[in-house]
Amino acid sequence: MSACMPRRNPGGAARVWLAALLCLLALVAMPAAARQSSAAAGDGLRIGVATMQPGEVFFERFGHNAIVVDDPALPGPLSYNFGFFDPYEPDFTSRFIRGDMRYQLAALPLDEDLAYYRDVGRGVSIQWLDLDPRQARHLADALARNALPENAHYRYDYFTDNCSTRVRDALDDALGGVLRRQLQGRSRGNTYRGDAVRLASPAPWMWLGFDIGLGPAADRPNALWEDSFVPMRLADALREARNADGRPLVTDEVEIIAHRQPPEPAERPRLVWPWLLAGLAIAAAIVAIGRRAPRRVAAAALPFWTVCAVLGGLMLFLWLGTAHGFAWRNQNLLLFNPLCLLLLPGGWRLARGRPPGRLFHWLLWSVAVLGIVGLFLHWLPVLPQRNAAWLALLLPVHIALLAALRPAGGQRAR
Repeated sequence: MSACMPRRNPGGAARVWLAALLCLLALVAMPAAARQSSAAAGDGLRIGVATMQPGEVFFERFGHNAIVVDDPALPGPLSYNFGFFDPYEPDFTSRFIRGDMRYQLAALPLDEDLAYYRDVGRGVSIQWLDLDPRQARHLADALARNALPENAHYRYDYFTDNCSTRVRDALDDALGGVLRRQLQGRSRGNTYRGDAVRLASPAPWMWLGFDIGLGPAADRPNALWEDSFVPMRLADALREARNADGRPLVTDEVEIIAHRQPPEPAERPRLVWPWLLAGLAIAAAIVAIGRRAPRRVAAAALPFWTVCAVLGGLMLFLWLGTAHGFAWRNQNLLLFNPLCLLLLPGGWRLARGRPPGRLFHWLLWSVAVLGIVGLFLHWLPVLPQRNAAWLALLLPVHIALLAALRPAGGQRAR
């Protein structure tokens, strides 16, 4: 899962040394006294935010961004890109699984950074910012220091510390906290889940993973400050932001590369009634067939229980065994219940016309009751989880399986 999926660092050590050289050039391009005098008069330094539109590959669904530093003292504009990682690190996969991901800031020529987006047709625009010389120089120097090899790495978090939030925080530091004060007190009611599911929607497996795997922490309404984990949301916020003296922060917005891929998915309300109709229809079919042929119902339930057990086990692992905090306390555990694993032996016996055993029926009751508990948790005002669609779909199924495979049904198996 990622809100702003990082890019691979194919250059390895060579790219690290190139980034270090560029950063050192930025730091020593002018002596300190010269920088101070030129900042007072305006040294032609320009700062921009480049926003890259979403792509079609799964790790490009959330877009991307970078800070552009156009310094006349350097050979050309630099792109400070917080989205690089090294997949060849020995512990990369294990850290990714544990939620202890390590990514880095890279400084590279802007044309080199944009080459990929130009080739695949992902749109790129640059918002040039109206920073005073002191703010611009502070930001350029801070980025150059941050991109040095000893400073470049950071602990990546999908929602709270990614490529876009790093851009936001660097700008806010240069502005003396003005940006955060403007964005923190305003909200459009967006959530981490809502934006993640929306942007992942062109890939069904991806949005299913987000919607099922995220817990209630992803459902708090975000301020515009938190919304900025999405690069396009940050670009929207910058259009409305102002510098400390009240002048607009963005002076010009220029499209560098035209977007030739499908547009960013639009915001749409989440309708629950289609999920409820589907759940009730499946439940009605289970009850009707269960009266005549409970063995068929049991056979059909086996893959369903298997899926529930596997997904429930994965949710438990994310909660108890990893640092993926937004997957913790997931109430979908009450629907994709790990207890379904224990239903498989009794279900298999019932499908073969044999008594499933007393434990089987207690487990059926437990799974159905825990699903009802999930419904009550959804109604509680304390940290609710927006999983109404899954409740509407799966709770009727669990209750119907209990009704169709209750002890009397098991005795009539044929």
